[in-house]
Amino acid sequence: MPWKLLFSTIPPRRYGGGWIAFVWALVEIGAVTYVVQEVAIVLGCAINLKTSVTAITLVALGTSLPDTFASKLAAEQSPYADNAVGNVTGSNAVNVFLGMGLPWMISTLYQYNKDGNPSYVPAGDLSFSVIVFLCCSMVCFLVLLLRRCFVHGELGGPKNTRNASALILVGLWLTYVTLCWIKAYRPMAFSPAGAVTPGELAGF
Repeated sequence: MPWKLLFSTIPPRRYGGGWIAFVWALVEIGAVTYVVQEVAIVLGCAINLKTSVTAITLVALGTSLPDTFASKLAAEQSPYADNAVGNVTGSNAVNVFLGMGLPWMISTLYQYNKDGNPSYVPAGDLSFSVIVFLCCSMVCFLVLLLRRCFVHGELGGPKNTRNASALILVGLWLTYVTLCWIKAYRPMAFSPAGAVTPGELAGF
């Protein structure tokens, strides 16, 4: 009910050719996303989850579920799979290029104007997470390609093929989360033999 009351304040689409409703909806979606993110971070602290694990599970789920429902509606209402698949890829493009690029640019300009120094943000477990994500993405693209060749459609099709494709994609997500979880809590599991971890360096 509170969310319905919040979004009921969006003006009708007939005002300003729909642009007022579009911009105001984006503002409210951003506000809700901020609340979800903050709650997820607090929950991660309460149950003793590392920041990297909280980001790929609680925060990612909270901010990506709207895309999931949007893709579902697009798949049901559109005669082609372009809207459903394009919504996901377009959303990731916005997250990566705009969601990271714009804050980095603002941070860099702020830091440079403040003391003339560039802004440095060191990476944590990002490299491993990105590699695993790219590998899972390649398998996802292979599944879509095989479906196009044998089922003649990226979505839908016979029940057995449809369920198998869904299980594979869900399995890819579970694989990604599991490997990143192991990397966060057991870094030595993915370290070369004899390599010194950052935690051991801190101990020195």
